[in-house]
Amino acid sequence: MTGASQPAEVYLDHGATTPLDPRVKAAMDAYLASGAGNPHSSENRAGWRAAEALDQARRSVAGLIGAQPECIVFTSGATEADNLAILGLAAALDDRSTPHHALYSAIEHPAVRAPMGVLQARGWRVEEVPVRPDGLVDPSEIERRIGPATRLVSVMAANNEIGTLQPLAEIAAICRSRGAIFHSDAAQCVGRLPLDAGEVGCDLMSISAHKFHGPTGIGALFIAPGVLLAPIVHGGAQERGLRAGSVPVMLAVGFAAAAEIAQREMEREARRLAEYRDRFLQGLRRADPGLVVNGTLEARLPGNLNVRLPGLQAEALLAEVPGLILSTGAACASGRQEPSPVLRALGLSPEDIAASLRIGLGRFTTAAEVEFAVARLASAIARLKSS
Repeated sequence: MTGASQPAEVYLDHGATTPLDPRVKAAMDAYLASGAGNPHSSENRAGWRAAEALDQARRSVAGLIGAQPECIVFTSGATEADNLAILGLAAALDDRSTPHHALYSAIEHPAVRAPMGVLQARGWRVEEVPVRPDGLVDPSEIERRIGPATRLVSVMAANNEIGTLQPLAEIAAICRSRGAIFHSDAAQCVGRLPLDAGEVGCDLMSISAHKFHGPTGIGALFIAPGVLLAPIVHGGAQERGLRAGSVPVMLAVGFAAAAEIAQREMEREARRLAEYRDRFLQGLRRADPGLVVNGTLEARLPGNLNVRLPGLQAEALLAEVPGLILSTGAACASGRQEPSPVLRALGLSPEDIAASLRIGLGRFTTAAEVEFAVARLASAIARLKSS
């Protein structure tokens, strides 16, 4: 970066959250300027305006995943959407005299793993499906384990740590042929890569606005026609009776703006981010030829890179580069002492996990920032190796 000013800070943690796009903020500000209104107040103009804005937001979010608006239920984020999908399905079945079985992949987000644990406590047989060392689920493993009692299969679209893209269509076809509901936590994928819920064959799909430059605090659950859920939050008839509470229209408007921008720009953005990711990887490999990529590069989010640097501690490396916003794992796991369950599922040792670093590029990442970050990391790697 000769002759260029160096950035004070470079944000490379887009797997955790993404900066709010200024265009999204402008849409939210414009809605706020229009005045207050509860979309569930059907007797006044303010309520009508809010309801119209909410309807338009639902259409925009549905359009991002090729769905009909009536299939979208707004939630507070993908975590709530995952819980509604899993626990709502269980509540709708509500038949403890019949055995129930559920499958989920070994690299699922805690928002899926935890409600699966609730099902197990309620008497369900819950089974974890392993992944291959490349981080992918083998559909034949789903087919082998699914049975007459299998009510639900949950496999995420893209992993939040290693970015691997799962073969959703193949898994969905197996579930359909065996009569099981297929759910996918698609929070990391939707808005970053094209994903059509109908084409893939998902019955339930969870998404979150803040993963593609929308506001934090809002997400949605896609529910295919004919899939029955029961509410897990009670107190009102909002969102088809499935999610009580007033929907935050300002956040929904921001969600919609983010969805519209992503629909227009994601393919071009994905190509750019894949190029930057490959450039980042090449630079790190020059600094440390022993570097290993965790998970396959062939089926991966374009802005995701998860690497391990044998012989180094990722936390020590982060301490050497305070201007780079990076992570050693998922944000949801921060504060925990146990090794990453995702990396453990790949068969990595505790030492390999401790040497692993997650890099997440996003919409506002520049080529200059990539160059700067690689140079800083390369210098830090050299210092740590020499010591």
